[in-house]
Amino acid sequence: MKKLINKRIVFAGQRKAEEIKSIIENYGGTYLHRPAQGTVFLNDEQLEKDVRTIISGYFDWIILTTGMGSEALLKKAAEMKAEDSFLAELKKLSIGIRGYKTAKFLAGMHLEPAVRDDDGSNDGLLRELEKHDFSGKKVAIQLHGERAPKLVGFFKAQGAECVEIQPYLHIAPDEETMRSLVEEIIHKDVDAVYFTSKPQGRFLMDFARKYGAAEQVTQAFSDHVVALAIGKVTAQALKEEGIERLVVPDHERMGSAIVELGNYYEEMKG
Repeated sequence: MKKLINKRIVFAGQRKAEEIKSIIENYGGTYLHRPAQGTVFLNDEQLEKDVRTIISGYFDWIILTTGMGSEALLKKAAEMKAEDSFLAELKKLSIGIRGYKTAKFLAGMHLEPAVRDDDGSNDGLLRELEKHDFSGKKVAIQLHGERAPKLVGFFKAQGAECVEIQPYLHIAPDEETMRSLVEEIIHKDVDAVYFTSKPQGRFLMDFARKYGAAEQVTQAFSDHVVALAIGKVTAQALKEEGIERLVVPDHERMGSAIVELGNYYEEMKG
């Protein structure tokens, strides 16, 4: 069934753009690509230093929050000819993880986490971390181009030393792309925007504020434009930016979100 017929769907992500285009068009929708995340690049020099610190045995805990970032650490260790030392140290560390991709990475290393989120979000990870004592502990937190003040604040409040590891950094997206997206949202030229990561909503609203259109954009998302989030973490970031009306799939998968959007429009018809 063509559940997205006559719907213009903006994809704000970068990865798997062609795959998402095919799914949207198979559902009868019109695909528009407006990457709102900017360039992601490897924070290479700092990452090598961080990997050396991990291998040295400095930390008691490591918190892994993304599969891609975790893989970047392992890849950097391999480039340094220190993969075995890195994995040996991971086996000694207490490991906390967030997200199914991170869990998949850890399983591939034949490692078990000491702590895992209960719902795929940083808040879910925090709820589980609260069951442990971090006083006097040294904790490495692997992030992905975004700060995590709540997570860092938790460890500091516990009396832990906290080191943030950023394998990747995000660069602001193209201004002309963002201008087009803001205008399309405000002028009802699109029906939905599909967000696949935390930075996308932040970059959109940062630009909207600069453009003097933040209130119009959040109002549009309340009225006529649907904000589609790939999962709970992305949804939470959108809520923090003032975008409250959200469609979020139960399973955090690229295609599942499109299916959920189609179902949402079907329910709206009824």
